[in-house]
Amino acid sequence: MIIKKAVYDYGFALESQYKDKGLPEIAVAGKSNVGKSSFINMLANNGKLSRVGQKPGKTILINAFKVNDAFYLMDFPGYGFARVSFQEKQRWAGLMEGYLRTSEQLKGVILLLDIRHEPSEADKEMINWLAYYHVPFIIGATKADKLSASQAKEAIKKISVATGIIANQIIPVSSVKRTGKEQILTLMDEMLAREN
Repeated sequence: MIIKKAVYDYGFALESQYKDKGLPEIAVAGKSNVGKSSFINMLANNGKLSRVGQKPGKTILINAFKVNDAFYLMDFPGYGFARVSFQEKQRWAGLMEGYLRTSEQLKGVILLLDIRHEPSEADKEMINWLAYYHVPFIIGATKADKLSASQAKEAIKKISVATGIIANQIIPVSSVKRTGKEQILTLMDEMLAREN
C-alpha cells in the first residue's frame, strides 16, 4: 500500500455520533504518549495530519481520517492517562468499547505499545477487548529508535511473553527513522482484504 492522500474527516466523542460511511476502517489504539499521532503522520507521509500533543491525553475523540478515498484510519484516544478524572476515563473506555462492539466496517486494529516498557494493565485490557470482540490486530512497538537492535529484540520477547502474542507479529516501529512502516502498510492491506 502507498498512502497518497489522507484527510481529517470527522471526530466523535459519543458512540451515537459515529458515522458509518460505507468504507472499511482500521483503528489505531495505544496508551497516552505512546506516539499514535507521530505514527499516523508517518504512515500518511504528512507531518501535520494528526496533531502531536506535547501533553499526553490530547486526543479526546475518536478521529476519523479518510485515506486514499478507500478506507478510514480511526485514531482512538490514548488510554491510561493518570491526570484525567475517573468519569472521563470511563467515557473514553465506553467510547472505544462501543465502537469495537458496533462498527460493521472495522477490519482490524493496530495496537501501539512502547517498546521500552512492558505492557501495562491498560494495554492488556485493550488486548482482552480485541480478543473478546474478535477484532484482528497487530502490535506496533513504538520508539524502536531509542534501543539498539539487540535491546529491541529482547524487548519484543518481553512484550510477546506479557501479551501472549507471537514475537514475529510484533513490529518494531520508529516514526523518527520510519522503521516498520512498509511492514505495517503491508499488514494493513491484508486487513482491508479480509471479509468480515
